[in-house]
Amino acid sequence: MAPKLTGLLETCLYVDDMERSRVFYRRLLGMDPLFAEDRITVFRLPDASALILFARGATLEAVETPGGSIPPHDGSGPSHFALGVAEGDVESWRVHLTGCGIAIESEVAWSNGRGHSLYFRDPDGHAGELVTRRLWARS
Repeated sequence: MAPKLTGLLETCLYVDDMERSRVFYRRLLGMDPLFAEDRITVFRLPDASALILFARGATLEAVETPGGSIPPHDGSGPSHFALGVAEGDVESWRVHLTGCGIAIESEVAWSNGRGHSLYFRDPDGHAGELVTRRLWARS
């Protein structure tokens, strides 16, 4: 039997233009990054998880730290990620996206009655989703 997990800590996206993506996510999330440099930007989310942007191709070599080596990684093509939102905030997020000039690509009212999703694209074509938290709740 596997030891207990505490949750997902990081979601990473690979971006072509770090400054463009940093500006996009700062505006979307309404927060400044926790950490930012040319190859990486980290946004700490309210649930203590992190959305991490990596400059595409900038992590192809191991990164040495005082505590050990971070293995190389990278990605290509559009990815998907979902950010949880409160049940009563879907309309507020719809207004916020529109106000930021971010088009809503799709909207789903889940047939199981467990949630609602708003989908959008970031500047690199990643499919972002704002979804009510109960979508994956246990029965």
